[in-house]
Amino acid sequence: MKGRGRVALLAVWVGCTGAFAGCVFPSGETAPIRTHVLSLDRLIARQTVESWRAVSGTLIVGIPQARAGYDTPRMVYLLRPHELTMYATNQWADTPARMLAPLLVQALEGTGVWKVVVQMPTAIRGDYRLDSELLVFEQQFFQQPSRVRLGLRAYLVDLKSQNVLGVRAFEVTEEAPSEDAYGGVVAANRAAAKLLDELAAWSVACLDRQHLGACL
Repeated sequence: MKGRGRVALLAVWVGCTGAFAGCVFPSGETAPIRTHVLSLDRLIARQTVESWRAVSGTLIVGIPQARAGYDTPRMVYLLRPHELTMYATNQWADTPARMLAPLLVQALEGTGVWKVVVQMPTAIRGDYRLDSELLVFEQQFFQQPSRVRLGLRAYLVDLKSQNVLGVRAFEVTEEAPSEDAYGGVVAANRAAAKLLDELAAWSVACLDRQHLGACL
Protein backbone atom coordinates (compact mmCIF):
# COMPACT_ATOMS: atom_id res chain seq x y z
CA MET A 1 0.00 0.00 0.00
CA LYS A 2 2.88 2.35 0.71
CA GLY A 3 4.22 1.86 -2.81
CA ARG A 4 0.79 2.54 -4.32
CA GLY A 5 0.41 5.63 -2.17
CA ARG A 6 3.72 6.99 -3.38
CA VAL A 7 2.75 6.40 -7.00
CA ALA A 8 -0.59 8.15 -6.42
CA LEU A 9 1.09 11.13 -4.79
CA LEU A 10 3.62 11.32 -7.60
CA ALA A 11 0.83 11.23 -10.18
CA VAL A 12 -0.92 14.12 -8.46
CA TRP A 13 2.32 16.08 -8.27
CA VAL A 14 3.07 15.40 -11.94
CA GLY A 15 -0.37 16.57 -13.00
CA CYS A 16 -0.09 19.81 -11.04
CA THR A 17 3.40 21.01 -11.93
CA GLY A 18 4.30 23.12 -14.90
CA ALA A 19 7.24 20.86 -15.72
CA PHE A 20 4.82 18.21 -16.95
CA ALA A 21 1.50 19.85 -17.79
CA GLY A 22 0.54 22.96 -19.69
CA CYS A 23 -0.19 25.27 -16.76
CA VAL A 24 -2.05 28.55 -16.91
CA PHE A 25 -0.42 31.56 -15.30
CA PRO A 26 -2.47 34.14 -13.36
CA SER A 27 -2.38 36.41 -16.40
CA GLY A 28 -4.07 33.69 -18.45
CA GLU A 29 -0.96 32.97 -20.52
CA THR A 30 0.16 29.40 -21.02
CA ALA A 31 3.66 28.22 -20.15
CA PRO A 32 6.22 28.61 -22.96
CA ILE A 33 7.41 25.54 -24.84
CA ARG A 34 11.03 24.61 -24.08
CA THR A 35 12.96 22.83 -26.83
CA HIS A 36 15.97 20.59 -26.13
CA VAL A 37 18.67 18.83 -28.16
CA LEU A 38 20.91 15.79 -27.98
CA SER A 39 24.60 16.50 -28.51
CA LEU A 40 28.02 15.07 -27.75
CA ASP A 41 29.90 17.42 -25.42
CA ARG A 42 33.11 15.50 -25.89
CA LEU A 43 34.84 13.51 -28.61
CA ILE A 44 34.32 9.77 -28.64
CA ALA A 45 37.54 8.00 -27.65
CA ARG A 46 39.39 6.56 -30.64
CA GLN A 47 38.98 2.79 -30.82
CA THR A 48 41.58 1.85 -33.44
CA VAL A 49 42.62 -1.78 -33.78
CA GLU A 50 46.29 -2.67 -34.37
CA SER A 51 45.49 -5.55 -36.73
CA TRP A 52 43.75 -3.09 -39.08
CA ARG A 53 46.53 -0.69 -40.03
CA ALA A 54 44.62 0.85 -42.93
CA VAL A 55 41.24 2.53 -42.86
CA SER A 56 38.37 0.25 -43.76
CA GLY A 57 36.51 2.02 -46.55
CA THR A 58 33.34 4.08 -46.56
CA LEU A 59 30.58 3.58 -44.00
CA ILE A 60 27.02 4.66 -44.73
CA VAL A 61 24.93 5.42 -41.65
CA GLY A 62 21.15 5.25 -41.86
CA ILE A 63 18.71 7.21 -39.72
CA PRO A 64 17.54 4.93 -36.89
CA GLN A 65 14.05 3.53 -37.18
CA ALA A 66 12.01 4.21 -34.04
CA ARG A 67 9.63 1.82 -32.37
CA ALA A 68 6.03 2.88 -31.86
CA GLY A 69 5.69 5.53 -29.18
CA TYR A 70 9.16 7.01 -29.66
CA ASP A 71 8.85 8.41 -33.20
CA THR A 72 7.90 11.86 -31.96
CA PRO A 73 9.70 15.03 -30.81
CA ARG A 74 7.53 15.02 -27.68
CA MET A 75 9.43 13.98 -24.55
CA VAL A 76 8.27 10.68 -23.11
CA TYR A 77 8.10 9.83 -19.41
CA LEU A 78 6.59 6.95 -17.41
CA LEU A 79 4.97 6.92 -13.98
CA ARG A 80 4.28 3.21 -14.26
CA PRO A 81 5.39 0.48 -16.66
CA HIS A 82 3.87 0.27 -20.16
CA GLU A 83 2.13 3.67 -19.98
CA LEU A 84 3.78 6.43 -22.02
CA THR A 85 3.03 10.03 -21.08
CA MET A 86 4.28 13.18 -22.82
CA TYR A 87 5.57 16.40 -21.31
CA ALA A 88 3.30 19.26 -22.37
CA THR A 89 5.71 22.19 -22.26
CA ASN A 90 9.00 20.45 -23.07
CA GLN A 91 9.97 18.86 -26.38
CA TRP A 92 12.95 17.72 -28.45
CA ALA A 93 14.13 19.78 -31.42
CA ASP A 94 13.47 16.72 -33.63
CA THR A 95 12.56 13.09 -33.14
CA PRO A 96 15.17 11.27 -31.01
CA ALA A 97 16.01 8.97 -33.94
CA ARG A 98 16.82 11.89 -36.24
CA MET A 99 18.86 13.60 -33.53
CA LEU A 100 20.85 10.41 -32.96
CA ALA A 101 21.78 10.00 -36.64
CA PRO A 102 24.49 12.74 -36.81
CA LEU A 103 25.76 11.67 -33.38
CA LEU A 104 26.23 8.14 -34.74
CA VAL A 105 28.29 9.61 -37.58
CA GLN A 106 30.37 11.65 -35.13
CA ALA A 107 31.00 8.64 -32.88
CA LEU A 108 31.99 6.35 -35.76
CA GLU A 109 34.28 9.00 -37.26
CA GLY A 110 36.01 9.17 -33.90
CA THR A 111 37.17 5.55 -34.13
CA GLY A 112 39.69 6.42 -36.84
CA VAL A 113 38.86 3.13 -38.58
CA TRP A 114 36.68 4.40 -41.40
CA LYS A 115 37.99 6.35 -44.37
CA VAL A 116 34.68 8.19 -44.71
CA VAL A 117 31.48 8.10 -42.65
CA VAL A 118 28.41 9.46 -44.45
CA GLN A 119 24.83 9.85 -43.27
CA MET A 120 21.97 8.71 -45.50
CA PRO A 121 20.47 9.78 -47.82
CA THR A 122 23.57 9.98 -50.01
CA ALA A 123 24.64 9.19 -53.56
CA ILE A 124 27.98 7.87 -52.31
CA ARG A 125 28.50 4.13 -52.74
CA GLY A 126 29.69 2.73 -49.46
CA ASP A 127 31.58 -0.40 -48.48
CA TYR A 128 29.62 -0.91 -45.27
CA ARG A 129 26.28 0.24 -43.89
CA LEU A 130 25.14 0.71 -40.32
CA ASP A 131 21.40 0.37 -39.75
CA SER A 132 19.80 0.80 -36.35
CA GLU A 133 16.52 0.76 -34.47
CA LEU A 134 15.63 2.99 -31.53
CA LEU A 135 14.13 0.55 -29.03
CA VAL A 136 13.39 2.81 -26.08
CA PHE A 137 13.95 6.45 -25.09
CA GLU A 138 12.13 7.52 -21.95
CA GLN A 139 12.41 9.07 -18.49
CA GLN A 140 11.20 6.70 -15.81
CA PHE A 141 9.78 7.95 -12.49
CA PHE A 142 9.55 4.53 -10.85
CA GLN A 143 12.01 5.61 -8.16
CA GLN A 144 14.07 8.58 -7.08
CA PRO A 145 16.14 9.80 -8.70
CA SER A 146 14.30 9.28 -11.96
CA ARG A 147 16.22 7.58 -14.76
CA VAL A 148 16.48 7.89 -18.52
CA ARG A 149 16.53 4.59 -20.39
CA LEU A 150 17.98 4.56 -23.91
CA GLY A 151 18.12 1.44 -26.08
CA LEU A 152 19.37 0.96 -29.65
CA ARG A 153 19.87 -2.12 -31.83
CA ALA A 154 22.58 -1.84 -34.50
CA TYR A 155 23.28 -3.88 -37.65
CA LEU A 156 26.58 -3.66 -39.53
CA VAL A 157 26.41 -4.88 -43.15
CA ASP A 158 29.22 -5.55 -45.65
CA LEU A 159 27.72 -4.10 -48.83
CA LYS A 160 30.10 -5.94 -51.14
CA SER A 161 29.22 -9.40 -49.86
CA GLN A 162 25.77 -8.43 -48.52
CA ASN A 163 26.66 -10.23 -45.31
CA VAL A 164 25.58 -9.00 -41.89
CA LEU A 165 28.83 -8.71 -39.93
CA GLY A 166 27.18 -8.18 -36.59
CA VAL A 167 24.02 -7.35 -34.67
CA ARG A 168 24.03 -5.91 -31.17
CA ALA A 169 21.46 -4.37 -28.83
CA PHE A 170 22.78 -1.60 -26.59
CA GLU A 171 21.00 -0.21 -23.54
CA VAL A 172 22.08 2.48 -21.07
CA THR A 173 20.28 3.80 -17.98
CA GLU A 174 21.33 7.15 -16.53
CA GLU A 175 20.11 8.87 -13.37
CA ALA A 176 18.58 12.33 -13.78
CA PRO A 177 20.12 15.15 -11.69
CA SER A 178 16.66 16.66 -11.07
CA GLU A 179 13.08 15.39 -11.09
CA ASP A 180 11.87 17.36 -14.10
CA ALA A 181 12.13 17.52 -17.87
CA TYR A 182 15.52 19.24 -17.89
CA GLY A 183 16.91 16.60 -15.56
CA GLY A 184 15.77 14.08 -18.16
CA VAL A 185 17.52 16.05 -20.92
CA VAL A 186 20.82 16.03 -19.02
CA ALA A 187 20.50 12.30 -18.33
CA ALA A 188 19.56 11.60 -21.95
CA ASN A 189 22.69 13.33 -23.23
CA ARG A 190 24.86 11.38 -20.81
CA ALA A 191 23.15 8.13 -21.81
CA ALA A 192 23.63 8.87 -25.51
CA ALA A 193 27.37 9.51 -25.00
CA LYS A 194 27.83 6.21 -23.12
CA LEU A 195 25.81 4.20 -25.63
CA LEU A 196 27.67 5.66 -28.62
CA ASP A 197 31.01 4.90 -26.94
CA GLU A 198 29.95 1.26 -26.70
CA LEU A 199 28.62 1.18 -30.25
CA ALA A 200 31.82 2.71 -31.66
CA ALA A 201 33.97 0.09 -29.94
CA TRP A 202 31.64 -2.65 -31.18
CA SER A 203 31.88 -1.45 -34.79
CA VAL A 204 35.67 -1.73 -34.61
CA ALA A 205 35.44 -5.26 -33.21
CA CYS A 206 33.26 -6.21 -36.19
CA LEU A 207 36.14 -5.33 -38.52
CA ASP A 208 38.82 -7.10 -36.51
CA ARG A 209 39.07 -10.72 -37.64
CA GLN A 210 40.70 -11.64 -34.34
CA HIS A 211 37.70 -10.39 -32.33
CA LEU A 212 34.69 -11.30 -34.44
CA GLY A 213 33.12 -13.02 -31.46
CA ALA A 214 32.73 -9.62 -29.78
CA CYS A 215 30.70 -8.42 -32.77
CA LEU A 216 27.94 -11.02 -32.63
